[in-house]
Amino acid sequence: MSKIFVTGGSGRLGRSVVAGLAEAGHEVISVDRDAIPADQLPAGAVQETGDLLAPGEALRLLRKTTPDAVIHLAAIAVPFSAPEDFIFATNTRLAYAVISAATELGIGKIVTASSPTVLGYGSPAGWLPGSFPLDERTTPKPWNAYALSKLIAEQTVQMFAAAQGTKIRYAAFRPCYVISPEEWDGAPTQQGHTLAERLADPALSAPALFNYVDARDVADFLNVLLQKMDSIPNGETFFVGAADALATAPLAELMPSFLPGSETLAAGLTGTSPAFSITKARELLGWAPKRSWRTELKTDTNLNDETSATLVTAGAGSKETP
Repeated sequence: MSKIFVTGGSGRLGRSVVAGLAEAGHEVISVDRDAIPADQLPAGAVQETGDLLAPGEALRLLRKTTPDAVIHLAAIAVPFSAPEDFIFATNTRLAYAVISAATELGIGKIVTASSPTVLGYGSPAGWLPGSFPLDERTTPKPWNAYALSKLIAEQTVQMFAAAQGTKIRYAAFRPCYVISPEEWDGAPTQQGHTLAERLADPALSAPALFNYVDARDVADFLNVLLQKMDSIPNGETFFVGAADALATAPLAELMPSFLPGSETLAAGLTGTSPAFSITKARELLGWAPKRSWRTELKTDTNLNDETSATLVTAGAGSKETP
């Protein structure tokens, strides 16, 4: 097993990634400005605190810990949660600092987190893709600083891959709307709504095109990716999502109400089909998600009877579609 350096290890996604990789038998170094509480740090994981934006800090920590692989998650994770110039500067500088330092030290495998938002959905000027489902061939059209910073992170690994050839392996991944384990139990999601509320009101999930992924499935994906990086093309980007949509009705019915002009494009999103394809990860890596809202969501006793019945019926009567 490997020694893996995970930046942003104290974050919503980072905690699950650290735990999942440690459970898989890796030695994990969690790196963040804020430490994970000692009683929550998984067995097999250690942590370092530091500001990766400080000159030389990424290089210092990598030299100190001597990892076999780097997974870069650290970033301002929510669009418009800070001034646009600050989000752009922070995220792009973090990505470059970590990836360039890892490259300088010759660390063999380097992975960075991107985002589905690079595609540009939600643009106030309007947006329609060429087709559904969306995949890695869909043209990115970022319209805000967060999305642009994530696209630049992808391009950063591709730049280094072009320069290094096969000496160092690079990859990027676009995790869909991340759901941490406690959110299945009713904790608020990143936008402040519970998952049951997002399912009961399609307008809450529509801005993200009903995409989602369990954080533990992301950890599983990264474990598989690290094992396969030597045998796939260098600098690849992958969507990482659930096998279904965060919705109780087919997206062919829901999407036109929230994405004007998408009737024909969305017509094939029948059953539980998601708007984002994970076919590339399935075919190139052999990875598939294990978790769905239908299996993980706990009944919310605060929901009214009508909403509870809708979710129970949708969960019991639906089948995941690859």
